[in-house]
Amino acid sequence: MTLTEFRGVYPAMTTPFHEDGSIDFETLREDARRLADAGVDGLVPVGSTGESATLSHDEHIEVVEAVVDAVDVPVIAGSGSNNTAEALSLSRRSAEAGADALLLISPYYNKPEPQGMYEHYRTIADEVDLPQIVYNVPGRTGQNISVDTAVDLAAHPNILGYKAASGDLNQVSEIVERTRDEDFSVLAGDDGLILPTLSVGGTGTISVVANVEPERTVDMVHSALDDDYEHARERHHELGPLMRALFWETNPIPVNEAMAIRGYGPGHVRLPLTRLSEELRPDLEAVLADLEPLEAEA
Repeated sequence: MTLTEFRGVYPAMTTPFHEDGSIDFETLREDARRLADAGVDGLVPVGSTGESATLSHDEHIEVVEAVVDAVDVPVIAGSGSNNTAEALSLSRRSAEAGADALLLISPYYNKPEPQGMYEHYRTIADEVDLPQIVYNVPGRTGQNISVDTAVDLAAHPNILGYKAASGDLNQVSEIVERTRDEDFSVLAGDDGLILPTLSVGGTGTISVVANVEPERTVDMVHSALDDDYEHARERHHELGPLMRALFWETNPIPVNEAMAIRGYGPGHVRLPLTRLSEELRPDLEAVLADLEPLEAEA
């Protein structure tokens, strides 16, 4: 598949683990097929929600291969690192594994200056001929990608998207405004800001809540893209309690638990993450119980 635009819903997939910490590849493939059957526009394995920080490089690529083999929708592989050489290696290996595009978190911990941020992304885009998404999540990385840097990167022919997870809608709006003449998609990375991001010109989302409620998320996003904001708002408010619940503790702890409650996976995470606090599980169950199956609604 050749992606020229990122448009629609791309679940940021979880990585299911057995109790001993090994990857549950059978459940991973089943989950990929479940999401594809629900109508999502693509899948994003081995990002933050997929616990990429605790996967070895070989496991990372094995997960990408498993998802690519399981579905016919585009697969956007997380392949970022704070080490440019490491990110380049993971990006090359992800391309060889069959990924259709790459999601690249900005360098974390070492906090590069804007020039270093630009050179990091440009180096990978020059060397790997796949569509690439710049991922800004300062809450995890400690460093915000400036609007100017994002706009400069949008001019590169392989950098076709930006995942916005800064919580700053003004920043998102300015990036959309200044890249309207480029082949460049701005995707919501904060679930609570999916609809506002679409309203200022975003084209979709890389979403956590879409793992649990893919049909509702797809309906919300595509309704907004079709300018039916009245219906999109209804879905946004239906999903609101779950969107908030999935961040009661560090992502992906709650989403793994929600998927276990729904019967989609075992719910295990790798240390240093731990299972959802026991006192929160009944509240999460109640939030999920309030969401009736979409097909049962009038």
